[in-house]
Amino acid sequence: MDFQYSARTRELQERLGAFMAEHVYPAEPRWFADLEANTRAGARWSPLPVVEELKRKARAAGLWNLFLPESELGAGLTNSEYAPLAEIMGAVPWASEVFNCSAPDTGNMEVLVRYGSAEHKKRWLEPLLAGEIRSGFAMTEPAVASSDATNIEARIVRDTSSGRDDYVVNGRKWWTSGAGDPRCKVLIFMGKTDPAAARHAQQSMILVPMDAPGVQVVRALNVFGYDDAPHGHMEVDFTDVRVPASNILLGEGRGFEIAQGRLGPGRIHHCMRTIGLAERALKLMCERAVSRVAFGKTIAQQTVTQERIAEARCLIEQARLLTLKAAWMMDVAGNKVAKAEIAMIKVVAPNMAGKVIDWAIQAFGGAGVSQDTPLAFFWSHVRTLRFADGPDEVHRNAIAKIELGKVRPPARS
Repeated sequence: MDFQYSARTRELQERLGAFMAEHVYPAEPRWFADLEANTRAGARWSPLPVVEELKRKARAAGLWNLFLPESELGAGLTNSEYAPLAEIMGAVPWASEVFNCSAPDTGNMEVLVRYGSAEHKKRWLEPLLAGEIRSGFAMTEPAVASSDATNIEARIVRDTSSGRDDYVVNGRKWWTSGAGDPRCKVLIFMGKTDPAAARHAQQSMILVPMDAPGVQVVRALNVFGYDDAPHGHMEVDFTDVRVPASNILLGEGRGFEIAQGRLGPGRIHHCMRTIGLAERALKLMCERAVSRVAFGKTIAQQTVTQERIAEARCLIEQARLLTLKAAWMMDVAGNKVAKAEIAMIKVVAPNMAGKVIDWAIQAFGGAGVSQDTPLAFFWSHVRTLRFADGPDEVHRNAIAKIELGKVRPPARS
């Protein structure tokens, strides 16, 4: 593994860092102000003007669709090349949308690139790549433990009785990220097409337009008091939703195959951005520590603070190196071979960032949990990532099984 970033990456790092410094960081207060203005106007879930303005600037600057490795559609970067760029974006939780690199759209676009038909790409992928619409991913269900996706109860049933070739979709989904945004025009829905099939061949994925009759957003879900407007994590009900059979992705029973193709890159993108957020928290902690005096000396002179700063730097570097290794393995050997590394970073990065942000909150005292700093917002974000794309426990079990598989049980006498 070569730890040297490519010339292309270094050039993009410089340009992206300069864009963040000139446009994104100064816009943070306006982001909250625009959200408050939308709320007062009764339009909390509407797009934020500041983000739409920045998107136009980012696209004009050529900082657009950097996540997508397919060169004819995206920037043509490898996972290793994209990793340090995602880290830069991650320092501001909403910044990835500015560059059309935010979840769940990134994963959904990759699904459409790999598994979508020409019709799917024309109708949904092209406007997503242009940043004109948004999308959602409807997988998790409130009634079952969805960390085991074989539990999913939603149904996708083929029906030709009306003279048309359709699928009828029924189920209740929640944590459907993106569904709160009025620009959300399509959902990728996972459900069972054949409950009698083999355990991992029962599920399929299908494209469901948001405006299809029978699709109802029930409520917005809060995350530690934050509702993540305008993006939104929604509970959505699907009642006899009829969509053309051509909306099925890859064919019946291929849902798990698509999920693994989607979630691998999605998990590493989350981890890349989380490292950037941890770096931001450490910087804020250091700035606070040298500027505040308690008991006759600065907080930075307190040994406990120095220990936390040192430990934070060690943890961030460890997480970054492991994430870069996972990205490199995905590039040279594929997502399947890199499954252990992907699982490890999904455990390591959010836990690391949560600890670093927590120490930063301690350095700020009461201000750290108030709206005067972004730290409480940061913490809620990274704590949620310990559930998103699979909880810690599932990934730890996967890692353990891989390790145990390396050991041959003793022969019986």
